[in-house]
Amino acid sequence: MIKHVFLTGPPGVGKSTLVQKACDVMTSSGVSVEGFYTQEVREGGRRVGFDVVTLTGQRGHLSRIRGKTVTPPGVKEFMVGNYIVDLQSFEHLALPLFRNFESAGARKLFIIDEVGRMELFSQSFIRAVRQTLDSSVCCVLGTIPLPKGKPLVLVEEIRARPDVTVFTVTKDNRDVILSDILSVLQNCLKQSL
Repeated sequence: MIKHVFLTGPPGVGKSTLVQKACDVMTSSGVSVEGFYTQEVREGGRRVGFDVVTLTGQRGHLSRIRGKTVTPPGVKEFMVGNYIVDLQSFEHLALPLFRNFESAGARKLFIIDEVGRMELFSQSFIRAVRQTLDSSVCCVLGTIPLPKGKPLVLVEEIRARPDVTVFTVTKDNRDVILSDILSVLQNCLKQSL
């Protein structure tokens, strides 16, 4: 039985845009939607980091390039490429969302955009994702990166789960794949009632 849908594909292909479109459709059809997505932060046409944005519009830092953020003394610095991950900001904003979806009776869709290298520095996030995927009260729509370099343990777990369908988003299919994603999500939500 499929309970969760994850999108994968190269950076910038449109995964987050598809997640947002799916959220809009599901919300307008009466589904309770909770969660977050990531968004590029640009200054002068140049990407300087990423923010975490909740579906209610709250925003917090996920990462910034060196010089655009200062890690407090005594706090371990986590880096992905040129980006310093603001773990405290990410956890402060994202982790409470996982606890908010637990009310019974309503069809729930939980958004996790994304389960990637930056987010996986948080052990609390890893635990929350696993608990949410194992939950019987919601379906998850999320994004995961394409396999590249050293495998990400949680990402590989997600790919291997029998209750997950993974759609690969490409430039060729990104404008037509939304209906397929919505169809699987609607079936997932019917099964979770």
